Amino acid sequence: MTLTNISTEQIIIRKLQREDLPKLEWEGELIHFRRIYAQAYAQYRSGDAVLWVAEDPEQFIVAQVFIQLTSHRQELANGNQRAYLYGFRVRENYRSQGIGTRMLKIVEADLLKRGYTSITLNVGRDNPDARRLYERHGFHVVAPEPGRWSYLNHLGEKVEVNEPAWRMEKTLL
Repeated sequence: MTLTNISTEQIIIRKLQREDLPKLEWEGELIHFRRIYAQAYAQYRSGDAVLWVAEDPEQFIVAQVFIQLTSHRQELANGNQRAYLYGFRVRENYRSQGIGTRMLKIVEADLLKRGYTSITLNVGRDNPDARRLYERHGFHVVAPEPGRWSYLNHLGEKVEVNEPAWRMEKTLL
């Protein structure tokens, strides 16, 4: 799947719909996150999250970003002022085309309408390109994050993740 024959202006950024869930797996590449996607969708349905996708004219999901509005970790999301951005992915062939920037602007505008004043995220310490993107858009590092978490994959197996990160924050204007 490549960007040839498609201009980035043809990419539609919209809220996720239930029928998009299988498309988030990117033809099997991200199948191991199936349960995470289902849980995020349940949070979306309950009003605790907002899920966004970018879709090309052929109806491929080329990017995704999830916003958690509430969390047991108040420093990430507190339900009324601070939201947490996670699961932000852009397919490799669609990177450096402005899609991530467009998604960030839409997410921020939506959060402002909801009354939120700040947004947090974690970026892997081994991902300087993503950190630079966030810094260009006004985020700054506020704390280190150990990046230890686990999830059940699509087979029900527990997967332990260790990805040290930086917590970044931005005040929304």
